[in-house]
Amino acid sequence: MNPFSIIKRRRVTEKSRVLENLVNAKSNLSLSRCQSPKIVFEVDGKANKTQIARAIEEIYKDKKIQVVKVNTIHVPSKARRVRGHLGKTSRIKKAVVTLRPGDMIEAGV
Repeated sequence: MNPFSIIKRRRVTEKSRVLENLVNAKSNLSLSRCQSPKIVFEVDGKANKTQIARAIEEIYKDKKIQVVKVNTIHVPSKARRVRGHLGKTSRIKKAVVTLRPGDMIEAGV
């Protein structure tokens, strides 16, 4: 399977930025123990954890990224109203990828 069809895009939200910056946290002792960076991606709904890990290592092979752990979350669709009409947001699958200590992926990539 094509790695770019498994990994759709990187999720850059406030919560995902907090997860990424836990490596640099010095204010709290429990937070400063987190030495492995975590990155959040939006992935294909049918992809499993090993496929996600292999796809990320393949996409970022020039940076020699190594995936330590992958956690996945299914986000269900939500009902929304737009101009009086009832609709739904699309459901997605997110993957929180833990990288090897010292590895990092820039936000622009």
